[in-house]
Amino acid sequence: MKMAALCSEFGDLAQIKKQLISVISLCKERGLLHSAKWASELAFALDPLPKDDLPAAPPFTEEDAQDLDALTLAKSYFDLKEYDRAAYFLKGCCSQKAYFLYMYSRYLSGEKKKDDETVDSLGPLEKGQVRNEALRELRVELSKKHTARELDGFTLYLYGVVLRKLDLLKEAVEVFVEAIQALPLHWGAWVELSNLITNIEMLKSLSLPDCWIKDFFMAHMYTELQMIKEALQKYQNLIEAGFSKSTYIISQIAVAYHNIRDIDQALTLFNELREQDPYRIDNMDTFSNLLYVKSMKPELSYLAHNLVEIDKYRVETCCVIGNYYSLRSQHEKAALYFQRALKLNPRCLGAWTLMGHEYMEMKNTSAAIQAYRHAIEVNKRDYRAWYGLGQTYEILKMPFYCLYYYRKAHQLRPSDSRMLVALGESYEKLSQQVEAKKCYWRAYSVGDVEKMALLKLAKLHEQLNESDDAAQCYMLYIQDIFSCGEQPEHAEVSTALRYLGQYYFKNKLYDEAALCAQRCCDFNAREEGKALLRQISQVRDQIETPSADPFGTLSNNNTPVRRVSPLNLISFTP
Repeated sequence: MKMAALCSEFGDLAQIKKQLISVISLCKERGLLHSAKWASELAFALDPLPKDDLPAAPPFTEEDAQDLDALTLAKSYFDLKEYDRAAYFLKGCCSQKAYFLYMYSRYLSGEKKKDDETVDSLGPLEKGQVRNEALRELRVELSKKHTARELDGFTLYLYGVVLRKLDLLKEAVEVFVEAIQALPLHWGAWVELSNLITNIEMLKSLSLPDCWIKDFFMAHMYTELQMIKEALQKYQNLIEAGFSKSTYIISQIAVAYHNIRDIDQALTLFNELREQDPYRIDNMDTFSNLLYVKSMKPELSYLAHNLVEIDKYRVETCCVIGNYYSLRSQHEKAALYFQRALKLNPRCLGAWTLMGHEYMEMKNTSAAIQAYRHAIEVNKRDYRAWYGLGQTYEILKMPFYCLYYYRKAHQLRPSDSRMLVALGESYEKLSQQVEAKKCYWRAYSVGDVEKMALLKLAKLHEQLNESDDAAQCYMLYIQDIFSCGEQPEHAEVSTALRYLGQYYFKNKLYDEAALCAQRCCDFNAREEGKALLRQISQVRDQIETPSADPFGTLSNNNTPVRRVSPLNLISFTP
């Protein structure tokens, strides 16, 4: 039943395939190769069409016939990246297709000159300061045509790109929406629009056409806005609707799992993607991030060598090699390869952020700050860059700055415990203990990745002489550490056990105190444990206490059974 509903929502898959084949042809004619590639990959995932069902060629107008020779010649120059030459032979052409290629050639010529004018002595950190001089002229000409309503869907897309490059973002959003309404099947316009959407409210406010491609866009946006649950549901719906063979969808689901740090699931999907498309380079930089996090040095080395054989001058290849050197702690070499990636594409978000990380490792905080700021310029939704800036200013002992950047990171990742712990530490340094407590407790509540929030909260309570609350947090911390089955850090566990032992001793719960003291001896706190046991033995003959195990079955199998504690932290729950 669900499948039928999805098919009715997407209509006839054969009809979608026809639309994709048509738009592939239109994009190729105009040199929009990335959009053509996306549509081609999607069309490949659908069943082939019978010969009689293939879409007819678009209608050929009188203007098209008149411009045919000039357009054919110019397109051959365009394909060879001779953009000025292509524009010269298209000047004065009347057809929509020729006009788009004329304007697009001028735009790309300006972009090429901008890159060429960036002298080698300037590093990638200064590269963004050089501007495309053709943009203002293009804006004036396209604006006149726009006012006269003479722009088609493709030229509206180009107008939007020009406006975005000139930082006229509000106008760019309006024009991209207009371009999508005029030509819904052009994926490039959807992608450009996605880069300008900052939050879910802005996304909901847009008037977008009700077309099957909108579902792909919404899934992409949910991933970008860190709404991973919604994104995964959308992609699952698309798979059930008939796109199960799409490598694009597999890669997007893998990226979504990467974003929520479900590393094993993401690795499985990337390995599946590599089997289906072994020469794929797209998204392999994200795959390398996962291999880096898991310290899978042989696999990362193999991936780097494999991508170099395919194309060593791709941005993704440079990022993979950079990650490989970073994993080997060769941070200068890693930074060099991230710089190479940025020479190839100054708007490569991942390379800016990763280069910031490398400068941090090299203790070059000023360069790290610059790199993170460039990452934010490329995409204000990059929580890693905001978080990196917070860490950099933490090293520089500037807690007010830390607080600002950690807040930004937290807004983008409200359920990420690392952001909350960092916020708590900043508040603590600024003597805002109440806010710090809220952050630490919230970090524990959302699922503390690094198992540090409770410990920090307990120590804060301890400093404030709130012994009951400190004991409650230490007890929860110990239960949490042993229940996760991982090898605990001896120093931190012994700190918690030592405090609990003293706490129970002061409250005359000598059996519980003795158990904590005995457990201290197992975690490199033998002297403290023995000292506490001696104290207990001095009073044990005079006072009898009922035997109890404060950690459930901790003494038997190291796995505590949670019990309701009489202590209460509700007052610190944000």
